[in-house]
Amino acid sequence: MKKVNEVKSVKLGRPVNANSARQIRLAELVAKKANGELKRGRPVDSNSVRQARLMLQLANKILGIGQGRPVNPNSARQIRLAELEAKKIANGGVIKRGRPVTIVTDEVAA
Repeated sequence: MKKVNEVKSVKLGRPVNANSARQIRLAELVAKKANGELKRGRPVDSNSVRQARLMLQLANKILGIGQGRPVNPNSARQIRLAELEAKKIANGGVIKRGRPVTIVTDEVAA
């Protein structure tokens, strides 16, 4: 049977005074975080211009109104994308990429 050496672990660093003001404050913060009462950051002003804009954006998103610059269907890029989509539909949903495969025929001299 093997002999197991027991190693006593020593806690490194300065000892913590649990009754210090800092440790009491840290314990209170942990308790508030566990209860969901911890307030962090700047409070939101519900009457601000930014909050009104965010609410309008949310309403537009729910209604399906697009945001940003509208697409110009007559632009060169949109025309090219439409042609590629038509080509994809014509080929059964696949666009072949790259060079076409060349068929090499080897004629064996008899």
